[in-house]
Amino acid sequence: MKILVLNSGSSSLKYQVIDMETEKMLAKGYFERIGQPNSFLTHKVKGEAHKFEHPAKNHEKAIAFVLNRLTNENYGVIHSLEELGGIGHRVVHGGEKFSDSVRITDEVIEEIKKCSDLAPLHNPACILGIEACQKIVPNMKMVAVFDTAFHQTISKEKYIYPIPYKYYEKYAIRKYGFHGTSHQYVSHRVAEIMGKHIQDLKIVNCHLGQGCSVCAIKDGKSVETSMGLTPLGGIPMGTRSGDLDPSILTYLMQKENLSADDMNFVLNKEAGAYGIAGVSVDFRDIEKEAISGGKQAQLALDVYHYLTACYVARCAVAMGGIDVLTFTAGVGEKGPISRKAICEQLEFLGVKIDDEKNKIRGEEAELSTSDSRVKIYTIPTNEELMIARETLKLVR
Repeated sequence: MKILVLNSGSSSLKYQVIDMETEKMLAKGYFERIGQPNSFLTHKVKGEAHKFEHPAKNHEKAIAFVLNRLTNENYGVIHSLEELGGIGHRVVHGGEKFSDSVRITDEVIEEIKKCSDLAPLHNPACILGIEACQKIVPNMKMVAVFDTAFHQTISKEKYIYPIPYKYYEKYAIRKYGFHGTSHQYVSHRVAEIMGKHIQDLKIVNCHLGQGCSVCAIKDGKSVETSMGLTPLGGIPMGTRSGDLDPSILTYLMQKENLSADDMNFVLNKEAGAYGIAGVSVDFRDIEKEAISGGKQAQLALDVYHYLTACYVARCAVAMGGIDVLTFTAGVGEKGPISRKAICEQLEFLGVKIDDEKNKIRGEEAELSTSDSRVKIYTIPTNEELMIARETLKLVR
């Protein structure tokens, strides 16, 4: 059976087709600038990338064109849409309603819409993708896979914020956590590599990319994570602030005459490593600037590494120890400088990284020294495969 995985953004669409018999990716692509005259698709198949400039005024037009490419004689990987067993949609926020993936129904769509206040940049875009598929392939089985679902095992004392309880009751303000499919995939994969049962491991996974989160996984379940009500909380990221003293917001809003929307923009788009370094939103550029002597760039990295290490330690507290430390996503998979800097601050927990092993980029590898009490691994994440597995489970 073949599964199509869709990740809909406000003006973009990412996709993969996966053969579930072998779990091999057959094709993937990225549709950019949806709704603009210069929209285009980059479609990759059999190791080759093909670019198509195609006007797509909405997600329905974009998805229709993608499906046409997938069945095309020259660029396709399926003869007809009947070969697809289902479509899996990545949904960022499922609130408290969804603790697992679900088959998509009208009722499910309504519940996803209700969570849009908690993820205004993500959930509405996902709904656009789902509703577009309903129009184009109305009889196709579809599944919603939630970034938040994996974290629904976190206990109440770890997800409740110390604000008046009535706000939790009225608005469901609490920690939810994100990157759930990534944390789930990496934790299961590292257990498989180690030849151990996941129930026997205390794992801390660091998903470090433009978005960053740290997660404690005990007995195969999330018990603590860094992101909170939204994907803004936790450790600093490319342009996102992470956790702050809440008075900073009101202070700046008064001093700079900023609205709530203005403040949200600052915290999401102008903060994080970029906010301190002032160089780039790309950690690779910040590293280059730091190596060249840029003091603010180095400061941005120091803050990032320190606060990440602090959250790893917090996760160890949540589990009563740590057996495995894993790194994934762009920086986690390809950033030896960041991995080393984070691990060096965790030596008191028995974390020792091997400098030679740490040179690896973008591959599965063990990075710990022979005498490290905590095993260290880099594991390339595969959220699409995790979504495809969930979809297969439910469409069957």
